Amino acid sequence: MGDILHALPAVTALRKAHPEWVIDWVVEPRWQALLAAEDALGRVVSRPLVDRLLFAPTREWRGAPFSEKTHREIKLLRRTLREADYETVLDLQGAIRSAVIGRFARSLRLIGEEEPRERPARWLYTERVATQGAHVIEQDVELASAVAGDDLRPETPLLPVDPAAEEWADQALERVGSGPVVLINPGAGWGAKRWPVERYSSVAQGLTGRGFRVIVNAGPREEPLAESIAEAGGKGATLLGCTLPQLIAVTRRIALCIAGDTGPLHMACALGRPVIGIYGPTDPGRNGPFGTRFRVLRSPESKRDHTRREEPEAGLLTIEPEEVLRAADELLAGEPGA
Repeated sequence: MGDILHALPAVTALRKAHPEWVIDWVVEPRWQALLAAEDALGRVVSRPLVDRLLFAPTREWRGAPFSEKTHREIKLLRRTLREADYETVLDLQGAIRSAVIGRFARSLRLIGEEEPRERPARWLYTERVATQGAHVIEQDVELASAVAGDDLRPETPLLPVDPAAEEWADQALERVGSGPVVLINPGAGWGAKRWPVERYSSVAQGLTGRGFRVIVNAGPREEPLAESIAEAGGKGATLLGCTLPQLIAVTRRIALCIAGDTGPLHMACALGRPVIGIYGPTDPGRNGPFGTRFRVLRSPESKRDHTRREEPEAGLLTIEPEEVLRAADELLAGEPGA
């Protein structure tokens, strides 16, 4: 989710610079709602950025690498990519799997970073770009600029609008009461990035005490975390269980998002909503908030470390709820209705 959201400003810049181009995107099926909205009959109602979506369920493939279904789906994707006869393929993820999928197209140009996230991927590229930007969004824009020699700048991403999800969001927020809405997302990809639940609970209490509505988002298997925070927030707080299109719609309506280095935080940035990022072992200079009003809280003791440890990183534990609430007061002071 985060990789797609970080790539959106670059692809949006390409689309705006070259509206006549055909731009397709290979994506994991579970994230397609970030690029296209469909109605109940499966008809596309909004796809503002790309002409076509192609699906690569790589997580399923890893779980059953030798199954007939995996073999059939890979073969179909490879054939579809080759038949499209693309002039250029752009690998914005920098992973071995994305570079391999890029190779399926047999394009004369497969562009990636000189130093991609997974270094062996670079040997699959026909062109490598030595990016200069610190943030991954800036790096992606540099890659997109290499497609036709343009000097592109990050653009506000174009996300799809799902009418049914928009209606659901209005009704869901109305049930919480009145007042500006703060979205809290307590989960994280691994434990070392996860600020303690009891501290999020203190923040939720402080916000509802100030008259804000608090919604707590729960990712898969994170419901117990979110539920305890919503309970601590009292009458003005609620647990948000929703689909990805519904989360997009809700995020459009919030006054503030509070989260760690997670997809919902990057979604709030993509939609131009103010955010507070609570960071520990990951580097906010590379993948922190971008393109919106924000505050990043990170201890000087924190070091960049992507080791998938379960316990919160030591520097993360030095950040107190009072610091988050002060940052929230500053950002919410500039929001309508706050």
